Amino acid sequence: MTTENTTSKKKPTTKIVLIILLVLLIGGGFYGFSFYKLFFSPNITGKEKYLYIKTGGTMDDLMHEIKTKDLLKDEGSFVEAAAKMDLVNQRLKPGRYKLTKNMNNRTLINTIKSGNQDPVKLKFQNIRKKENFAGYLSKSLEADSLSFLKVLDSAALVEKYGFTTDNIYTMFVPNTYEMYWTTTPIEFFDRMQKEYTKFWNAERKQKAAALNLTPQQVTILASIVDGEAIYDKEMPIIAGLYLNRLNRGILLQADPTVIFANDDFTVKRVTNALLRTESKYNTYKYAGLPPGPIMMPSINAIDAVLNKNDNNYIYMCAKEDFSGYHAFAETKAEHEKNANRYRAALNKRNIFR
Repeated sequence: MTTENTTSKKKPTTKIVLIILLVLLIGGGFYGFSFYKLFFSPNITGKEKYLYIKTGGTMDDLMHEIKTKDLLKDEGSFVEAAAKMDLVNQRLKPGRYKLTKNMNNRTLINTIKSGNQDPVKLKFQNIRKKENFAGYLSKSLEADSLSFLKVLDSAALVEKYGFTTDNIYTMFVPNTYEMYWTTTPIEFFDRMQKEYTKFWNAERKQKAAALNLTPQQVTILASIVDGEAIYDKEMPIIAGLYLNRLNRGILLQADPTVIFANDDFTVKRVTNALLRTESKYNTYKYAGLPPGPIMMPSINAIDAVLNKNDNNYIYMCAKEDFSGYHAFAETKAEHEKNANRYRAALNKRNIFR
């Protein structure tokens, strides 16, 4: 056999090999691209920051959430990837899952499968009523406001925490807390009880005892102080004034309690009609502290009571310059002068309620 014949036979073989390699390369490239698109291509629209999966939610519920909020660029690829990664046959873990700009199907599915939730930050202070608080919590956590109210209004449940339905509000120390969206009302209250215990350390308890007050009573008084004070630096003075009245058996006569009793927080001038309101929170009619706080006081207000200013003030009145500061007095006569100046300023501005 000649060299020429050998060469001619090799040429077709080489072509076949090249064709096969080209087909494999194209097929591999197509498969690689499909694999990348299915699992690794960014698939988040960026229209929402979070994906929410409710407790007991199914794959159908998840897809409804995705479609309704237009969360994904390619829903079909997510469904296919979810099937291949066995998300479809698993019980979905509820939670609030963060969606990032370049997140792909694989990362999102793994996040859901692992239950890797992004925590919620709860920041609360100066919330007036229990129903307002329950409403706030329901906007940040999965449970609805009624579920939180049921715990707040359950005498048997709050008694376990050492409170009553009137003073349970004193258990919540205003601050910023991190917890998961799926936190249940009971889990939330358990966490708050731990925070309360941590806050009321030996030093604070000792200071409360020195005032002949329980921690709950300190917080109730702090809520009145917070309701009166616009500026934190006045809080210890106001606290000292109200403690003087308590210790001398004088009615507190705190306007914020009357406003709370009338459930009208638009009031700028407390009139005689409002003072006649029948309520245990009306400190113009009932002696001592009200049964519960009139708002969720700040930590500054609580500490202002515990570190009250030693003074002989019995009376206070807003200053007529509307600066937010108060004029304090030790005698009735001095107070009447301050009050008359303030009333005249209100009349001048046509403020009659």
